[in-house]
Amino acid sequence: MLIILFRSRLRDDAGPGYQDMAAEMLATAKTMPGFIDYQHFTAEDGERLTLVHWQDDETLRGWREHERHRLAQRLGREQWYSEYHIEVAEVVRDREWSGHR
Repeated sequence: MLIILFRSRLRDDAGPGYQDMAAEMLATAKTMPGFIDYQHFTAEDGERLTLVHWQDDETLRGWREHERHRLAQRLGREQWYSEYHIEVAEVVRDREWSGHR
């Protein structure tokens, strides 16, 4: 399993086009083979963190090369993000516990 850590900051003038494209990208990603999970957080200083879990590199490649996603990437650089940083990490171990009975 792979985890994509996408840290970003939006430009002040990102506008509603960003929200529309972000919603479309999430809806599309959820239909893609290998998509597992998505979470998004925003810090008080405006930094955003998106975590996306993918099955493997092959399915991630399918997402990375998806035509609309490529457009969203280009528009992100041109119009919406003041900065971003992407890390791809492989899960070495996965454990879960819940205190609920």
